[in-house]
Order: sequence, then C-alpha cells, then structure tokens
Amino acid sequence: MKKSSVISAVLKLTLLFGLAVFLVPTRIWAQKTEHYNSPLYSPKIYDPNEAGVSNGLPAQLQKVGIDQKLDSQLPLDAEFKDENGKVVKLGDFFNQKKPVILALVYYECPMLCNEVLNGMTGSLKGISFDAGKEFDVIAVSFDARENDKAGLAKNKKENYLNRYGRAGAENGWHFLTGTQSEIDKVTQAVGFNYGFDEQTNQFAHAGGIMIVTPQGKLSRYLYGIDYSPKDIKFGLMDSAEGKIGNPAEQLFLYCFHYDPASGKYGFAILRALRLAAVATLIGMVGLLIGFRRYNQNKTADLK
Repeated sequence: MKKSSVISAVLKLTLLFGLAVFLVPTRIWAQKTEHYNSPLYSPKIYDPNEAGVSNGLPAQLQKVGIDQKLDSQLPLDAEFKDENGKVVKLGDFFNQKKPVILALVYYECPMLCNEVLNGMTGSLKGISFDAGKEFDVIAVSFDARENDKAGLAKNKKENYLNRYGRAGAENGWHFLTGTQSEIDKVTQAVGFNYGFDEQTNQFAHAGGIMIVTPQGKLSRYLYGIDYSPKDIKFGLMDSAEGKIGNPAEQLFLYCFHYDPASGKYGFAILRALRLAAVATLIGMVGLLIGFRRYNQNKTADLK
C-alpha cells in the first residue's frame, strides 16, 4: 500500500474519532438526564432562567465558594463542643508549635464532605508526618443542628482514626460542633461561603481544606477532594515556620443537587470536552500534514 494511501486512511480514522468524541458525550448526557426523576432534580427547583444565573451555575451556587484569606487570623476565642461534648475554644488546639489542617464539613453530608475527609485522610497516610505529633487536624461542622446530636462527632472521629491507622492520632484529630454564631466566626474568617436549601434539606458548598500556622494564621488553601501528599507536607512545613503561601488556583468542586436537564451546568462541561476534542483533532491533523510534507520533500530529494 502506498504511503499516501496509508496517510489518507489514518486521516479519515482521525476525523471519525474526533467526530465521535465530539458527539458521544451529548448522547450520553441526554440518556442520563432521562433517569433524573427525583424531586432533587426538579426543574422547578433550579430554573435556568431565574435571576442571577448568568454563568451556567444554579442560583444556589452563585454565592457558594471559598475566598482565600491568606494571613487572616482564625477566631481563636470561638467556642465549640469537641467529640466528647466538652466545651472548648478553637485556640485550645493552637499551641504555638504545630500547624493545623482545617476542614469545614458537616458530618451528615451525603456526598462531598465525606470525600473531602476521605481524600485528606488518604493523603495524610502518604506522608511521614504524624497527626498529633507534627501537626493537628480540626474538622468543624458548619451545620449548627449537629451541635445537639450527641455521639455524631465522636463516631466520625472513630471512623477516621481507623482509616488513618496511626498510633497517637487520637490526640491530634478533633471533630467539633457549634452554634451558628460561633460557626459564622470561623466561616467568615476563612472565606467559606455556603448556603442551605430547605426544599432538599442540604447545604450547597465547595470542597477544600486549609493549612493554618501554629499562631492561627491561614497559610494554604487546597481545593477539591484529591490533595497531593507532597503539597500537604510542604504546606505543613512552611506553615510551621509561619510562612504564608500564594493564592491557589480556585478549581471548585461543588456539593449540591441541581437539574442536569436544564443544561446550564452540564453543557458547560460538554463544551469543555468538545473544545478538548477539537484541539486534539487539530493537533493530529497538523501532525499528519507535517508528516506527509516531510515524506514528499524526502522523496523529491531522492530523485
């Protein structure tokens, strides 16, 4: 078979592949939306035409996110209950020696909060530092209703101590609950913006953790649910020395139900996939054209 025929065949396959990548996600998305019959996905809850929806996000997510407030001071006088029901102050866990990893979650969250804690725990198992020795971990529930639910924070702590599996960690892991006023002190200090949807009885919030200096100053923000052990280790080392990091890339992972059939958030994802497919296609075509010209020039030089 001639080289030109081979190139032509490869080019056709490339075009077909690019077309498939471009079209298949749309079909898959259309099929998936047929199964969203739960009231949580009702278009009545998330009308894409309602006021405030201008960037493809549901209205409930418009003000949700994490604003970086590097070098801001945590309210160390804020009072909470620990996992044993004892009243403590946030400052009790800052002894001027160890940095602290702070996670704002709520313990009965059905989705993202567990993934935040799971991702953090998995990453901590990948570093040589031990919780309770080189650093502490504080999880603060931003659901004030959980302040009156005895045993909830304790069960959560036991679960993650078992996951972590290192001796002495019980002294460095703290699961706190509090009243709304005390919760607000912390969420406002760290820039954690969230909302509550009464119809679904769930919170809308973003995922991430913060690293805090021994003096209670915000040093690092890590977003999402998958944290590099190296980033956490270096963040702890810098925070232990009181160093404040640079603003991190704000790639949020949101926790909230919305209507995928409305297309606003879903189509934004599809557009990204399509742009990636087009870019890949253009790159492959460019390589094939360059390869073909190279062969033509090489053949001309041999004549």
